[in-house]
Amino acid sequence: MSPRAGTSGVTPDRQESMRDTAAQGDDFRVLVVDDEQLFAEALAAEIASQGLACDLAFDSGTALALSTSNCYQAILLDHRLPDGDGIQMIPLLLARQPKCCIIVMTAYEAIAHAIQAIRQGADDYLVKQASTGQLVERVLEVHQRHRIRASLAGWDEHRREGLLGDCVAMQRVREQLQMVAKHPQTPVLLTGETGVGKEVAARYLHKLTVGERSPFLSLDCVALPSGLAESLMFGHEKGAFTGALQTTRGVFEEAADGTVLLDEIGDMEPALQGKLLRVLESRSFQRVGSVKPVTVQARIVAATNRDLAQLVSQGAFRHDLYQRLSVFPVHLPPLRARGSDVQLLAQHFAEFFCSKMGKQLPPLSGEVLRVLQGYDFPGNVRELKNMIERAVILAGGNGIEPGHLPQRVFTRQIEIGSPDNAGPGRLPSAIDFVPGVDTLESLEKKLIRYALEQVGDSRTEAARLLGISRFQLLRRLQKYGLIQQTEEQ
Repeated sequence: MSPRAGTSGVTPDRQESMRDTAAQGDDFRVLVVDDEQLFAEALAAEIASQGLACDLAFDSGTALALSTSNCYQAILLDHRLPDGDGIQMIPLLLARQPKCCIIVMTAYEAIAHAIQAIRQGADDYLVKQASTGQLVERVLEVHQRHRIRASLAGWDEHRREGLLGDCVAMQRVREQLQMVAKHPQTPVLLTGETGVGKEVAARYLHKLTVGERSPFLSLDCVALPSGLAESLMFGHEKGAFTGALQTTRGVFEEAADGTVLLDEIGDMEPALQGKLLRVLESRSFQRVGSVKPVTVQARIVAATNRDLAQLVSQGAFRHDLYQRLSVFPVHLPPLRARGSDVQLLAQHFAEFFCSKMGKQLPPLSGEVLRVLQGYDFPGNVRELKNMIERAVILAGGNGIEPGHLPQRVFTRQIEIGSPDNAGPGRLPSAIDFVPGVDTLESLEKKLIRYALEQVGDSRTEAARLLGISRFQLLRRLQKYGLIQQTEEQ
C-alpha cells in the first residue's frame, strides 16, 4: 500500500522527526479497525510510511482474530462496525492485549460516547477527518511512550551503575569511562555544568574499576576548611598541630585502592594545588607532621563546572596541574543537549520515586513529556530529578499532570507569541499572571476560555488552536467545570 496524496496533516519537519524516531526499530505494531476501506487503507499506509508495522481489519470478527494471534501496542478502533459496536469491543480487545493503547475513532462528535469509551478502557477518542494527520500523530505519541518503556527495560545494567542515557554524547561518556577503567592509575577529569551528573559518572567509573569492594570517597574543594584541608587530604601524625591527639589518615589513605573524587577542583587553594601535583606525579604523599612517604593506591578523579584553561590564563590554577589532570578528560553534556534522554530520565525518576514512596502511577503522559522536553533545565539532571520527585508526591491516581510541574517550566507557554499575532481566531501573545494567586490550573482554564471565545465555542477549533486533541479538551472542560452535566447525557 502507498498513502493517498493529501491524507496526512503532519508538517514535513514534524513528519521527518517522527519517522526518525519510528525508524529506530522495535516491536511496535498497530491495528486499524474500520469498515471504511479507503479511509482505513490510507490511514494504515500513512502509519506504515512512518516506519511502523500496521495491520488492517474491516470488521470486529477479524479484529478479534488478529488480536488473538498478534501482539499490538496500539489499536485504532472505529466506533461503528458492520458486525458490532466498537466501544463494546474494547474489553474484549484489552483481554487479549492488556497493555495496548486503544484509540476510538468516530465520524461524529458525541460526548456521551467519549465518556463511555473511556469507561470501557479506551485511551483516547478522536473524530475522523479528511486528514489522517491527527490520528498518525497520536499513534506516534503512543510509539514514543512504548520506546521509552523499552529503553528503560534495556537500561537495567546502567540503572544499577547510575549513568543513564541513550543519546550519542552519553554513549560516548560511557565508552570513555569503560576504556579508562582498565587503567586505575590514570587521573580522570570530569567537566560539565552543575547538575549534569559528574559524581554519578565518577561512581560509575569506580564500580567499573573495583566494584563495591573498595571505598569511594568524595572531597568538596569548595568546602575544605582553611588550615585543615591538608590534614583532610593527607592525614596527620599525633601532635602535628594543636588538637592533633592521635594519628589520623586522610582520604587518599582511607580510600585504599578505591576512588577519591576531588569535586570542584577549580576552587582548590593554590597551596594545595602544588601538593596535589606531587601526589599525581609520584603517587605518594606525607602525612602532616611526618616525613615518611605513603603510597597512593586510589584512583584520582577531579570534577569541575569551571573552565580550567581560563583559570590557568588568569593565574588562578596551576598550568602543570591542569596538564596532569587533563590526561583523560571526559565532558558530560548538559541535559538540554541530550534530546529524548529528558523523557527517558523523567520516566526513570518517576518509577524510582513511585517505588520509593509506595505509589502506583501510570506512565508519564505525552503532554507532560512535551512540556519537559521544551524546558532548558539550567539545573540539568539534578533539577529534573527534584522536579519529578515533587510531582510524584503531588500526583493522584490519574498520574502526573502538567499542573504538578513547577511554574518555571511553563514560562514559554505563558508568553505565547508576539502582539502582532494577537487577534480573532488566535491565541493571545501573553496571559495575565498574578504571582502567588494564579496557579497553573487557573492559567490553563483562562487559556481554554479564551480559545473558545475566539472560535465561537467550537470545541474542535478550540482544540486545534490549543494544539491538543478534542478529547483532551473535553477532559479539561469536565475537570474545570466548563461543561454542563447535561451535555454528558
